[in-house]
Amino acid sequence: NIRYGQIVPPAGVDVFMAAPKGPGHTVRSTYVSGKGVPCLVAVEQNATGRAYEIALAYIAGIGGARAGIMETTFHDETETDLFGEQTVLCGGVVDLMQCGFETLVEAGYAPENAYFECIHEMKLIVDLINKGGVAAMNYSISDTAEFGEYFSGPRVLPHEETKARMRAVLADIQDGTFAKDFLLDMSPAGGQAHFKAMRKLAAEHPSEQVGKEIRKLYSWNGEGKLLDN
Repeated sequence: NIRYGQIVPPAGVDVFMAAPKGPGHTVRSTYVSGKGVPCLVAVEQNATGRAYEIALAYIAGIGGARAGIMETTFHDETETDLFGEQTVLCGGVVDLMQCGFETLVEAGYAPENAYFECIHEMKLIVDLINKGGVAAMNYSISDTAEFGEYFSGPRVLPHEETKARMRAVLADIQDGTFAKDFLLDMSPAGGQAHFKAMRKLAAEHPSEQVGKEIRKLYSWNGEGKLLDN
């Protein structure tokens, strides 16, 4: 809202950002467990002279200071956050997992097998990277898997071609194209038509149906539910 001018604050107020780098339920669960989610802090307008102090206090209050705080700007946080979500964390990873699932199923393998290989294990791999970087992952996986990482990873995602596509996404974020399209679809006139249609398609993907049935079989099913259905 600040970056793209949807909100223009009056001169007499502080404008600061305390941005946890994780979903809200994760912020809460890590706080309760005595940990925290790393946060970004930024001050856009310092009317009282204490905006930075207040922002840091807010971050400390939600547990972010236990993990770490990095200073940034509204401009940089908005653009990098949108880019990361769209190209890697949500858009990129989900599309990659679905492509892998579809490829195995179309080749005649059991959907349950495809789910485990291309979706379920993603968390296990990401947890390793989160704890110790790619080196920790490579230390933990088999030599076969590590060799395959080097041999086939670039075949699936050609480095320069992928970066060129990512630069195009970043350009749309930087020049406001994405914000304009998003706001138009979310407006009363747009009625969230595209958003709702894509959400429906995502929910109907076969991997979602297979995963839902598999997760029912886990002995810990229902523990620590993230969603209230």
